[in-house]
Amino acid sequence: MTRTPAPAAPSAPAPATVPGPTAEPGFSPSATAPTHPTAPGSATGPPIDAEPGAASQATATTGPGPGPGTAPGPAVWEGLVTSALLGTDRRPPSGDGRGPGAAAALLDAAAAETVRRRAGLRPARAARRPEPAPEDPRPPLPPAAARRLTALLTDRPGAAGGGRRGSAPDLMELLPQWLATANARGFAAPPQVLPALLDAARGRTDLRPAALRFAGPRALWLARLNPDWRFALRATPGGGTALPGSDATERVRALWNEGLFAERVTLLASLRARDPARARELLASTWATERAEDRLMFLDSLRTGLEAADEPFLEQALADRSRNVRATAAELLSALPHSALAARMAARAATCVSLDRTLAPPAIAVEAPHECDAGMERDGVVAKPPAGRGERSWWFGQLVEAAPLSTWPARLAGRTAEEIVTLPVSDGWRNELHAAWCRAAVRQRDGVWARALLGAPTAPEAGGPGAVSLAERAKLLGTLGAGERAEWVAGFIATHGLSEAFQLLGMCGVPWATPLGRAVVDALNIARDAGSYPWSFSGVMGLAERCLDPSEAGRLDGLLAIPDEPEDASPGAGGYWAEAFQRLVTTLRLRAAMAAELGAGL
Repeated sequence: MTRTPAPAAPSAPAPATVPGPTAEPGFSPSATAPTHPTAPGSATGPPIDAEPGAASQATATTGPGPGPGTAPGPAVWEGLVTSALLGTDRRPPSGDGRGPGAAAALLDAAAAETVRRRAGLRPARAARRPEPAPEDPRPPLPPAAARRLTALLTDRPGAAGGGRRGSAPDLMELLPQWLATANARGFAAPPQVLPALLDAARGRTDLRPAALRFAGPRALWLARLNPDWRFALRATPGGGTALPGSDATERVRALWNEGLFAERVTLLASLRARDPARARELLASTWATERAEDRLMFLDSLRTGLEAADEPFLEQALADRSRNVRATAAELLSALPHSALAARMAARAATCVSLDRTLAPPAIAVEAPHECDAGMERDGVVAKPPAGRGERSWWFGQLVEAAPLSTWPARLAGRTAEEIVTLPVSDGWRNELHAAWCRAAVRQRDGVWARALLGAPTAPEAGGPGAVSLAERAKLLGTLGAGERAEWVAGFIATHGLSEAFQLLGMCGVPWATPLGRAVVDALNIARDAGSYPWSFSGVMGLAERCLDPSEAGRLDGLLAIPDEPEDASPGAGGYWAEAFQRLVTTLRLRAAMAAELGAGL
């Protein structure tokens, strides 16, 4: 075997050898040091073999180390580190090496040991070179839009003192809108911004669908190289492969049977959106072997494209051993007005509600169920009420919620929905009955009943004849068209102001329709002139920045001056309002510029 001398300390000139496949005559079997996997270039590598007699010389040079007949190992380096940490006066590099030269001897020994350790490294096996990133066939962003995206991903406005946001726009809050526009126009993401885009999506789950769509196939290529971006693989069926085509039955089946849970959920949702029947058949094929929590998630995907053909499968799910699965199946069946479950619930609910003609005017009489039998439980009625609720009212609300709304005109003497919700209800059951009708209208997406329950937005307290809470009103609005929603909320704000409008505004489409936007700005201006506490409107102001039509910016210039503060106004309120309106105007103009940049080159 060829020997290669390694540099050594001046006081220890004994050569060392690189380990080979066999030991030379005279080598002790214990002289072969163990091999430690170490990255190339590291200062800690596998120790090399020492010649006979060299161990004692190495010990004399480097201090505490292996005994005679053994190769220098990690203990040598640890001894040097200990001497350096404790000092050569307390721990000399050799047994009797105290003195002015001890520090230099320690450094010499450390240098020699470093060279020896590096020389003894074995080269690692070369990793397989990654495949080239896939091409993105979409057109590139216009240069101005690319610069804007970089600013949105990297700029962070400084926090203003005292909890105030200042007048600078919040760029990160504009990123979702920018991504939606870029995706709608079919642009590809610039490769250099992909890491920042993936980091932003990692921190905000609401950004992920739009960000991954915009990032395209190159984001998935990057996600395979960085564990921090693995969420991109989980969000894509097949771990980053394209969703199998509708004709690739075997590939779909393989992914469904062998994929991770997140991949299977995404596959089922994607398939359900374009082929509901095929998705249902795929789910039915493995339903009996799925875990309860998985069955619940899979069943929820049937909300997309729910149709009468789903009824047999959902009826089977009513007998599931999981209560949550049974409840979800019952909810879906009750959303099918002509299902057998809807008919059963209608029959039960009709026995609880009747028209008492002996009263003037006639009133609705309610007789809540006295028990929750096995049939009711099978159809999704939860027997045990939450804390603070009576059993009978709890059961009654569930029956009315699940009954088709078409039940009530026939049951209540042919009255329309508008007439029914104005009828008095005896014995204090009005709120319970109307709240159940609200939930039924939302579940069944019934706009006629939603309008009746909402009532006019100018009604006292805007409660309408049926809505019992702001949350219920917001849900009812979701059943109406975008224009009708905006008109109703505009009327609500014009009559009642902004104090309860935040949830309602969240149900309106972006950008806000002109009447709604002007109603919001007028209400903000009234609140400012009244000296209202300004920070209570910060949520509405933030919504206005993102949702107000950018063309409204010109109308707001008159609101930028600091107003005179009434005596009873909050201290500093005028400055805050001027600052908030300045930020609103700046943000609207920025949004207009963003839209123009994304429209360039089309």
